[in-house]
Amino acid sequence: MSHTTAMIQDLWSGLGGTAKALSTLRETGEGSLVSAFAVSDFAAATTAAAALALAEHVALLGRISPEVTVDRRLASLWFSKSIRPLGWSLPPQWDAVAGDYEARDGWIRLHTNAPHHRRAALGVLEVEEDRAKVAAAVRRWSAADLEDAMVGSGGCAARMMSSQDWAAHPQGRAVGLEPLMAFREGTRRVSPDRRFDAARPLAGIRVLDLTRVLAGPVATRFLAGCGADVLRIDPPGWDEPAVLPEVTLGKRRARLDLRDAADRAIFEGLLARADVFVHGYRSDALSRLGYDDAAIEALSPGLVDVALDAYGWTGPWSERRGFDSLVQMSSGIAARGQSVSGASKPVPMPVQALDYGAGCLMAAAVLRGLTRRAESGRGVQARTSLARTAAFLALYPAGMDQEGIASESDADLAPEVEDTHWGAARRLRPPATVEGAPMSWDLPAGPLGDSAPGFAS
Repeated sequence: MSHTTAMIQDLWSGLGGTAKALSTLRETGEGSLVSAFAVSDFAAATTAAAALALAEHVALLGRISPEVTVDRRLASLWFSKSIRPLGWSLPPQWDAVAGDYEARDGWIRLHTNAPHHRRAALGVLEVEEDRAKVAAAVRRWSAADLEDAMVGSGGCAARMMSSQDWAAHPQGRAVGLEPLMAFREGTRRVSPDRRFDAARPLAGIRVLDLTRVLAGPVATRFLAGCGADVLRIDPPGWDEPAVLPEVTLGKRRARLDLRDAADRAIFEGLLARADVFVHGYRSDALSRLGYDDAAIEALSPGLVDVALDAYGWTGPWSERRGFDSLVQMSSGIAARGQSVSGASKPVPMPVQALDYGAGCLMAAAVLRGLTRRAESGRGVQARTSLARTAAFLALYPAGMDQEGIASESDADLAPEVEDTHWGAARRLRPPATVEGAPMSWDLPAGPLGDSAPGFAS
């Protein structure tokens, strides 16, 4: 049984959308990603939410609400990867240490793709970068003690909990009380001067992107596909090679050090000109740099400010580092996968659905915020988290006997060849279409820091 319709209704309601807009939506495509949760329904539903928000924004032009079509199969494939290299290979997704390990009394996942997280993990375990030695060291710890030690040393780790344990945990309880997307209207009124282009609804909209792996970059990739001028900012030295070919599509990429006075001045100038600010730092990170909510609104009245963190915006873990795979371990998703499949180890979802789903919801929140700003003249703030996205998905369990999604065929790919930094590639066709406003990307994928820190428009 498909949960897509119920999911779309709940997601769209959580985004503050009207039921009338749902009448324009049509779903196509078949099959499901095999999982203990309704992942393909979720992929289709979150993609639909972003597309419905785009259609609502297009309707600002005075047009009759355009028809929205979501392809369930393509949405599922986009939740894995959209790019197909021609004559070259994508980097490995994980480094040599990352993964699930059996501790003395349970399972724990180490996330070590970033060099400083890897150094922290190896330092706590007092071993060199050797997977067998890491495994032997982990077995000497209890999962909870090792998780605490890793996090306390600046690393990233999560022990596997059941959904019941998570529901009883103080952070699980806090996340359960948070809305799927928390909206707040700005206090100052502005008069946005925008000329809308029916074919490129976000043409001229400037998006300042301070996001990293993976949900935030998915959101801003969607916005770039709608015509937005997206400028991604990263700190010196940061890199995420495993995902750059996937998520830098349509964006320009610069570097700034927000601890440097000259770079802070550039950043503040960019923020003052931006229409949209998307960020994915821990909930306290920007405040510690001097950019709390009040400071951001003072610099840029009328801003649409959308942010995501890992474990929620309230509760004892609100400032904890986290990623999709870690939240799956904490929230009971990996444990249910193990139970339903009868496996001897954690079984996560077949794709990083929390990241991709939250990214779609962030894009939808941006678009809804721009629509509300055009109507009221006030900016909008929106907040969500991977953990809250997981809580939504947990409402839709599934068996492991779904009809599987077949691998992509040539018919699934767009005809254009993308000249990426790494070589030629093709992309999957967009998973959603909004009548009269087809998605397309003007810039190919490329490395971080290869652009000047300025908007194109």
